[in-house]
Amino acid sequence: MGARELAVRWADLLDGAVAPTLTRAQVVTLLSRYTPGLITAIREGGDTAIAREIAAALVAANYRDSLAVHRSVLLICVGLLDADYPDPAAPDYFPARTRALQVAAEFAAAFTADLRTAALAEQETTLAAALTAAREAEARRQLSEARFEAIFTGASVGIGTIDITTGQVVDVNAAMAETLGFARETMPGRSVADILGPQNIGHAFAEFQRLLSGEVDRFRLETEHSRPDGSHSTIDLSMSVVRDGDGNPRFLVGVTVDITERKQLADRLWHDAHHDSLTGLPNRLLFFDRLATAVPPVGVCYLDLDGFKEINDERGHTAGDRVLRDVATRLLTTVSAVGGMAARIGGDEFIVLVERCGADELAKLAEEIRTALACPFEVDGQQVTVGASIGTAVAETAPAVVDDLMHTVDTAMYANKSQRTPRQAYGPRGR
Repeated sequence: MGARELAVRWADLLDGAVAPTLTRAQVVTLLSRYTPGLITAIREGGDTAIAREIAAALVAANYRDSLAVHRSVLLICVGLLDADYPDPAAPDYFPARTRALQVAAEFAAAFTADLRTAALAEQETTLAAALTAAREAEARRQLSEARFEAIFTGASVGIGTIDITTGQVVDVNAAMAETLGFARETMPGRSVADILGPQNIGHAFAEFQRLLSGEVDRFRLETEHSRPDGSHSTIDLSMSVVRDGDGNPRFLVGVTVDITERKQLADRLWHDAHHDSLTGLPNRLLFFDRLATAVPPVGVCYLDLDGFKEINDERGHTAGDRVLRDVATRLLTTVSAVGGMAARIGGDEFIVLVERCGADELAKLAEEIRTALACPFEVDGQQVTVGASIGTAVAETAPAVVDDLMHTVDTAMYANKSQRTPRQAYGPRGR
């Protein structure tokens, strides 16, 4: 697929996502600046920084919803890969697939970070405007109070003022009341502790107390909030002391932004970037992150399915995908019983990690995995079987060089494969 064709297909996929600042032709032009570098990164292992540049450009163009990210990740991981590498059995398929996953993960992470930066910048602008208007109210009361009231009432973010001597709410705007889940008219005159309730008294309230005592002048944090109706949200909260011309504290102003959807989007992006889209298991990136922090002794099982290529060739990739999903389900059930982690690292290769695991326990687990995978799999009303060559290794200390440990289990797996007879290794049934 060429750079121009990729840009046009990408623009087609982005149709329907909110981006009022650009026409479709402008979107194609924008993407065309980056698609050559993106193709190079996947085909030749170029610099994945191109993914961060594309994410920044899309956020700057006002693509702010999950649809844009979801479709972009699918295009990178599936559309472009399938177009350039149609044969999964080709020797260059899995290296390209790994590079595509790395580029997609880089894109998703950068998009989330840029989206957060843009949202926080908007919040900072609102807070700065509110603080400026509040300070001017003391010096130029009539004009400044009118400006503050306009900002206070019409702002889309929540704004509230608090008496610094009593800790009671003076006033809140409609957005603040909606964020916290209260009727606006019920909040003035009540203490912050009373409004929040015991379920929400935590780190944010501790920072608020430091603000009241004069220990700090401002704070900002994200906090989980439970509303009176039982619903939950994530709030970005900023609070500052407003002082008069002589520097004496007059009142507190708080700004809240409901970031629940943004956090959920970030969580979804993280999950998509760290899990295999076919089986739902953790992918290579998440596995190596977990391995780097695993508590020793660390047991690792490396699995390669025997006979899977024959199933793909004779019954098609749809049947092969079904088998891979069923293998993942059985593997997850077996490994979860010992608190381990199962991941798919590509093709028909899976890997298992168990913390605090000795050699005997790991050997027993490997045998349980073989037993679990020995039962036939049903595909389109017929039964097929696959074998599993398993290599194991135990690291008694935290693995300083992950590649060495992976080389050990890889060698053990191929040694196991060479010992298995063709009848043990594979063979479709029910034909």
